[in-house]
Amino acid sequence: MATVITKDTVVGDILDIAPETAPAFLDIGMHCLGCPASRNETVEEACMVHDQPVEELVERLNDIIKANRKN
Repeated sequence: MATVITKDTVVGDILDIAPETAPAFLDIGMHCLGCPASRNETVEEACMVHDQPVEELVERLNDIIKANRKN
């Protein structure tokens, strides 16, 4: 099953299926990954809160998942 992250994907869902993406969230300043509020945000909402471009994070998340699925 291929996993494709979009701006509407929920952060908690991403972390559940691809925990290796956590550093990408930490890099944008999202240090409360275990907090229920942050886990229920979409990628777009997280980027808005942390003043980050959503397209760049979506691309990075998909690249991380793709790279880890090859291994």
